Amino acid sequence: MRYRELGRSGLSVSEIGYGAWGIGESSWVGATEDESVRALHRAIDLGVNLIDTARGYGESERIIGRVVRERAGDEVLVATKVPPKNRVWPAPAGIDPAEAFPGEHIRTSLETSLRASGLDHFDALQFHVWSDDWMGRGDWLETIAELKHEGKIRLFGVSINDHEPDSALALVRSGVVDSVQVIYNVFDQAPADALLPACEEHGVGVIVRVALDEGGLTGRITADTTFPDGDWRHRYFRGDRPAQIERRVAAIVDDLGIETDQIAEYALRFVLSSPAVSTVIPGMRSVHNVERNTALSDGRPLTTDQLAVLAKHRWERNFYS
Repeated sequence: MRYRELGRSGLSVSEIGYGAWGIGESSWVGATEDESVRALHRAIDLGVNLIDTARGYGESERIIGRVVRERAGDEVLVATKVPPKNRVWPAPAGIDPAEAFPGEHIRTSLETSLRASGLDHFDALQFHVWSDDWMGRGDWLETIAELKHEGKIRLFGVSINDHEPDSALALVRSGVVDSVQVIYNVFDQAPADALLPACEEHGVGVIVRVALDEGGLTGRITADTTFPDGDWRHRYFRGDRPAQIERRVAAIVDDLGIETDQIAEYALRFVLSSPAVSTVIPGMRSVHNVERNTALSDGRPLTTDQLAVLAKHRWERNFYS
């Protein structure tokens, strides 16, 4: 496993981190706690040292806390998230920060997460949505400073609204945030336009989520793919989107001259090709996925020609209709 600096934080994180939304019995139908625990242990065995979770991820915090306590001899960094008090995702314009992240709500959510996990602190506390309208308003920043001083958190981050990377540029440039988490992949390359350069300039760590487009960049989504009711992917891959994805993945495979089952490898290497990226956190619900993804942290970058090919497959989509 190779490691990168998480911005100016002084922490080194594994290039491949662990995205823990899908573990346990959650919004991903078919997940089991036993399998999740095995996968987490295997990830740590293979050098993964960053696990990303959230208050809103079902039993994820509890399961992670159990594993981290069992691995007390390993330095494992855990990042969690505070949901907005108003429960509105993404954060729309015009919302007062007191509606989304008042100080008392931030503290209450963190204390709940600490109890659920059995941990005495989190290495990063992230807001689960963000709006640059909140800069200089509300008491959220004072609360974050207090929690750092109390030793309950080490770093402050935000999870940027889905497919809105420029919505946190003012925050990044302000110097008050330690890390941002953003969707970045072969299809959604928008963060490379302004956000990633800003993070590199201002020493802000970048945690990349959805690097495989929720499975779209694995080669396993075809026109006939369906998901059961209750699995959130039922909506993400709605309508004719599976057929669109199958066609676009086939085009990438053809342009690169690779096999379809190699597409996930190239997708992850594409994300890691950016020097601004600190870590990528694919969801890994099985030992097999852990072993497959962590093997890519081998220092073998994509070539300039391969990156140029992938850059041509940027796909502007409307995710909200």
